[in-house]
Amino acid sequence: MTEAADLRLQISESAGDVAGFLLRPPEAWLLYVLAHGAGAGMRHPFLEAISASLAARGVATFRFQFPYMEAGRRRPDPPRLLEETVRAAVSKAEDIVPELPVIAGGKSLGGRMTSSAAATGPLPRVKGLAFLGFPLHPPGDPGTRRAEHLQQVHLPMLFLQGTRDSFARADLIAEVCRNLQPRATLHSVEGADHSFGVLKRTGRSAAQVLDELAATLVSWARPLVGDPVHP
Repeated sequence: MTEAADLRLQISESAGDVAGFLLRPPEAWLLYVLAHGAGAGMRHPFLEAISASLAARGVATFRFQFPYMEAGRRRPDPPRLLEETVRAAVSKAEDIVPELPVIAGGKSLGGRMTSSAAATGPLPRVKGLAFLGFPLHPPGDPGTRRAEHLQQVHLPMLFLQGTRDSFARADLIAEVCRNLQPRATLHSVEGADHSFGVLKRTGRSAAQVLDELAATLVSWARPLVGDPVHP
């Protein structure tokens, strides 16, 4: 039976604590510390759905709230506090599932703050970073400045990006990944936007896109943890 547990994540004495949620399938072989995006918390339907799809493949997920979302505020916390929260989540993962190898990352802002934390210092036990739509630039203002810190991330990185993502123009995210070789892997989801929604005329369903995302993440992660046995 898949384990589902509500948890509390202590950030620091000054910042207090936030909610966390562990979803662990039987025979889990990997844990993904999964941070939410800027506009929605850890219970967003997309994060619920990708967590379930990963669980079907033996990947546990640990989701958590950033403090601003926990408090019901719309404006994200300063980057330093967001990075501190990521570090607290990685530390919590070591406490609750010490036996599983770990990757980290998340949706949009959550992924970028995870990589920013990794750029300033190692994230204990984390073997790689997986981004569900890296927010390379604001819509309508293309650039690569937000990726500069990735040069200081010395971990394998998986970029799952929609080809219609207004936060990451396809040619620019491809350029970023080329400059990060051999650490970066780019997987483009044809026709998907920043939320991995696809147009009806593509003939693809949301479930099919989720399946592609989960299957790609699993294929990328298995060599990192050295576990050839499928659950």
